[in-house]
Amino acid sequence: MMKKIVLVSFMLLFALCGNAQNATQAKAVLDKAASVVGRQGGASADFKIASAKYGNTTGTIYIKGNKFHARTPQAVVWYNGKTQWTYMKNTNEVNVSTPSEAQKMSMNPYTFITMYKNGYNLGVKTLGSRYQVHLTAQNQKRSVQEMYIMVNAKSYVPTEVKMRQGKTWTTIAISNFKAKNQSDSLFVFRSKDYPSAEVVDLR
Repeated sequence: MMKKIVLVSFMLLFALCGNAQNATQAKAVLDKAASVVGRQGGASADFKIASAKYGNTTGTIYIKGNKFHARTPQAVVWYNGKTQWTYMKNTNEVNVSTPSEAQKMSMNPYTFITMYKNGYNLGVKTLGSRYQVHLTAQNQKRSVQEMYIMVNAKSYVPTEVKMRQGKTWTTIAISNFKAKNQSDSLFVFRSKDYPSAEVVDLR
């Protein structure tokens, strides 16, 4: 009986150590990805979203720290780190908001570069030439409960992000990443550029 107890205890300890090592490796992968994506001067990339919640679209995103500017056939989005402006082309309307974590990620697949550091359990496995990092929220009230992030094992550039809200998955494919300096003015809406647009403050 004692041998069984010792064996079970050893197996549990081994599993816990294995999980801790895997979580450490997963964090190391995302730390490197975050340093590539979050370079001080900024970057740009193309993206393709497939989602039952947000619809399907393609676009280009420009990022700098936690700021982003996205352009799609349907909308143009500016986010300066606090306030988001969304210009809807079909209504000629600009919605001003303070977006949730999930709303930011629906337009900026690189939001994860700050999200993963707090409140998520991490795991990683290697799939061919990419790492697949799995994140699960410790608090199920968090707007994004689960994520899979695919990262190129050589360049550490993320190539795909999948996030789950409730039972709904959103997949964002990322391509054509370019490390390129971006001006701070790019992330702020300028009303003079859209003089006829109606501005609706949703904050």
